Amino acid sequence: VQLQASGGGLVQAGGSLTLSCAVSGRTLNSLKMGWFRRAPGKEREFVAAIRWSGDSTYYADSVKGRFTISRDLTKNTVFLQMGSLTPEDTAVYYCAAEKDLYPLSRRSGYDFWGQGTLVTVSS
Repeated sequence: VQLQASGGGLVQAGGSLTLSCAVSGRTLNSLKMGWFRRAPGKEREFVAAIRWSGDSTYYADSVKGRFTISRDLTKNTVFLQMGSLTPEDTAVYYCAAEKDLYPLSRRSGYDFWGQGTLVTVSS
């Protein structure tokens, strides 16, 4: 499985940004997709997850109500729509995938990772 994240950039506080993750490989229907982020000087943290085979989603409390994870089956792409951004959302964002054998709330053990895309939120 190969993952290619894109869409990062500079945005003002209160603004919105949508990240994309192009997914390639076989048996995509067997995957669970996640977004993670690593802020400067902090450990990587879970952001959101979605099942490729369905539309069940799960979010970290810090982004619930502001971020939306979705996937487009025709484009083999996972999205992270981010709204009401604050400087605390500044981070490198990564998309990841693992076999859909575990709960959406599982925050570790992802097998496949894309390169990160930087999101900077200015105050």
